[in-house]
Amino acid sequence: MENCQIHKNFSDIYDGIIPKRVPIGAILPLEFCIQYADLDLAETQWTLDGVYEAADELCNMLPLEMAPLGTPRYPAYLTILKAKTYKMGESGFMQHPEIEGMLSEEYPLFNQNPRDFIIQTVFPRLFENWDTDPINRTLLFSQALLAYKDYQTQHLTIVQKLRKNHDFHTPPAGSIGGVTVPFDYLADFLRGFTGITIDVKRRPEMILEACEAVLPFLLEKGLPANPSKYGQTFIPLHMGTYLREKEFKKLYWPSFKKLVQLMADAGQPAYIFCEDDWTRYLDYLQDLPEGTRFCFEYGDPVQIKKKLGHKHILSGLYPIRYLKTATKQECIDKAKKLMDILAPGGNYIFNFDKNPFVIGDVDLDNYKAVLEFVLEYGRYDNSGQKSRETLNREFSQDTLQKGLKYESKYGEFDYSNVDFVGKELGSTVEPILKKYHQEVFNFLIRLV
Repeated sequence: MENCQIHKNFSDIYDGIIPKRVPIGAILPLEFCIQYADLDLAETQWTLDGVYEAADELCNMLPLEMAPLGTPRYPAYLTILKAKTYKMGESGFMQHPEIEGMLSEEYPLFNQNPRDFIIQTVFPRLFENWDTDPINRTLLFSQALLAYKDYQTQHLTIVQKLRKNHDFHTPPAGSIGGVTVPFDYLADFLRGFTGITIDVKRRPEMILEACEAVLPFLLEKGLPANPSKYGQTFIPLHMGTYLREKEFKKLYWPSFKKLVQLMADAGQPAYIFCEDDWTRYLDYLQDLPEGTRFCFEYGDPVQIKKKLGHKHILSGLYPIRYLKTATKQECIDKAKKLMDILAPGGNYIFNFDKNPFVIGDVDLDNYKAVLEFVLEYGRYDNSGQKSRETLNREFSQDTLQKGLKYESKYGEFDYSNVDFVGKELGSTVEPILKKYHQEVFNFLIRLV
């Protein structure tokens, strides 16, 4: 029964209704659970041995409402491909080093056909074992795909077992995704921080064209198999606060807004992590589709509530480091102060400013005390009332296909004329073969 109410609190928020109580969106990552059990961080990310037991113990201890473990990077397939994108450091944490997958003079080639350029040019630069002879490349890619699928299945099995044994909000199957906005994609995987900073000064028009060109690829990457207003696509924002406002307005914002809008038109909300302080861009964020979800790292909660709280769903702003440095009562007082600003009127999910990855950064007693306080203090006396004007979006396959439309030599294949398949079997065979084709491409587009 408790699980039903937890789920309804979240669904009410997404439906634009004030829930009975403020939902709790805090998630404990895989790395935190491993450290809690005093397991070897590096080794356990390979095997996942003991992860369920560690997470289960934490779930019994803490009033969490979202399943732990998150979406970790899988070390096996990254190692098989000799990836430069993410590497495990000596501490056992996965790290994203500065990389350059595209040279500055290659913008015209990229802008002409981003997907093909990524597969043909970027992959060999970012994955050393992609840049080898065709036979070895095929063998290694097959190994990497199998490793990815195996790890994904193992991880999902643990999460599903936790969901079965604890009262968690569970989104619809196949409704969770992740992507970066076009400008951040260029910075993170293609040009690097240094390169994109130079390009902003020297090649702004090339950046603008690239952001528009890569949009369909990122829409494909960000949309899950089953778009749902009760699911979400996670979008971490990186480079926006490093830009001057005129650069942001010209280069960052247009494709960012378009990506979020296209996903909303397909029935999929964005869950946007505003890294750093986005106060100066709140007026822009206000224009995103109704019901967009935000988690803020820093900023003035009063301004954020005033400008966004009537239209969007807010979370974050509680400094996770406070749980280590403050007393239990100070931690509770901090939660009360934040909730007094953000909770009235609904459209609010309690969360910290970031997930805790290092166990030494958090006092678990304080973590528990804050969540228990939210459970009691976060009750509404006007539940059931509307929290915002919601839009009834009709899913449009035409709109979606228009957003996804782009040319690629590695696109969908036509299996209807395959010689060894008789015409009488066409309707049976084609969806089966397309499923495997799509599984391979789902893996490909998630590599970078």
